[in-house]
Amino acid sequence: MYISEYKIDVRYYETDTMGIVHHSNYVRYFECGRNEMLKGLNMPIEVMERENYMLPVVSVDIHYKLPARMGDTLRVVTKLSKWPKAKIYLEQEIYNERKELICYGTVVVGFIKGDTRIPTRTPEFFLKNIEPYFTEDEKNN
Repeated sequence: MYISEYKIDVRYYETDTMGIVHHSNYVRYFECGRNEMLKGLNMPIEVMERENYMLPVVSVDIHYKLPARMGDTLRVVTKLSKWPKAKIYLEQEIYNERKELICYGTVVVGFIKGDTRIPTRTPEFFLKNIEPYFTEDEKNN
């Protein structure tokens, strides 16, 4: 399993007139966490695209627990806990600075070839980079 953490400040434009983060922004925070995860694995999105791979979002399942507010610094936790075949299943959580769970969810991202937009299996270079974080049992399940 690979775990990445990323901190982000809530910005004024992300909030409503009550100073509460609009629900749509949590999906954006999840994306920031995914981008940070890719950087941590030495595969930032620019490298993926240079290698002719794109990572479209297939689905997002999100559950809201508490509101984030203007002035909060959020911690986005991204977990790659399942060995990918053709899709990446990511568990994501967002916490405030009081370590309270704000929301959690699962994001599924697929792989497509950049030039053809045809779905493809997980590229070998991606698997090689994540291999140290998984046991043989995890890779075979």
